[in-house]
Amino acid sequence: MLKVGPIGVFDSGYGGLTILSEIQSLMPEYDYCYLGDNSRAPYGSRSFDVVYEFTKQAVLSLFDMGCNLVILACNTASAKALRTIQQKDLPHIDPDKRVLGVIRPTAEIIGPITQSRHVGILGTTGTIQSESYSIEINKLFPDIKVSGEACPMWVPLVENREYENEGADYFIKKNLSNILSKDPQIDTLILGCTHYPILLNKIKSFLPDGVTAIAQGEYIARSLQDYLHRHPEMDKVCTKGSVTKYYTTESPQKFSEAATIFLNKDIEVNRITLE
Repeated sequence: MLKVGPIGVFDSGYGGLTILSEIQSLMPEYDYCYLGDNSRAPYGSRSFDVVYEFTKQAVLSLFDMGCNLVILACNTASAKALRTIQQKDLPHIDPDKRVLGVIRPTAEIIGPITQSRHVGILGTTGTIQSESYSIEINKLFPDIKVSGEACPMWVPLVENREYENEGADYFIKKNLSNILSKDPQIDTLILGCTHYPILLNKIKSFLPDGVTAIAQGEYIARSLQDYLHRHPEMDKVCTKGSVTKYYTTESPQKFSEAATIFLNKDIEVNRITLE
C-alpha cells in the first residue's frame, strides 16, 4: 500500500520548470516536488548510460521524498532513460510507483495538428540522436515524416539570459533554416527541449507563414490530468495541499535566481546530493 505524497517533477536543470508551471496552472490543488540536477547539467551531450544512471538516481531520490508518481520533465532523460527505468527498474523498486515522460504525450497530439504530415523536432543533440520522437510519432502516425535538428546553443542562450538579444537571432535563424531546408514541407515544429518555450516568441518571428511551433508544457499538463483521471488509484495517493518544494544539486541561490526566468517569481530552494 502506497503512502500519500507529492507528484515529483525532474529535470537535468531549469527547463522542466516550464513543464511544472503548466502543470501547476492546470492542477493547482496538488503538491509537487521539483528536482533539478543542475550540478551535472546539461544532459543533452551525455551518453545513454550516464543519462540513465543520473536519471535513476533522481527518481530514487524523489521516491525517498514520498513521491509515488514522477514526471521526467526532460526530453533527454525521457529519450535515454525512461523506458529502461519503467521496464527494468520499477518492477524491483516498487511496482506500484510510476515514472512518466514528455515524449509520448507530445507525439500523441501531433497527428491532428499537422496538415502536411511533415513535422520537425528541435532539441538537444542527445534527444535528436536518440530518434525517440521519430519512433514515438511513427508508432502512432506512420504517415508522418519526421526531421530533427539539434540546437546546442539554445539552452545556453536561455540560461545566460541572452535569449532576447541579437546574438540569439543568429543561432535561432540558422537552426530554423537548417530544418526547413531538410524538409520544406514541414508545417509543424515541436520544441523538444523544455528550455525552448522561453525562445518561442523569437522563434515565431522567424518562421515563414504556414509553419507553427508548439511548446510541450500545455500538452504534458493535460496528459497528466488525463492520466490521473484514468488511474484513480494513483490520484488517491497524490497529496493535495497546493504546496511545491524545490530542490537542486547545485547552489540554491543560483537556482532561485535562474528560476525567475521560467516562473517569474521568487522561490525557496534546498540543496540535495544524488548518488
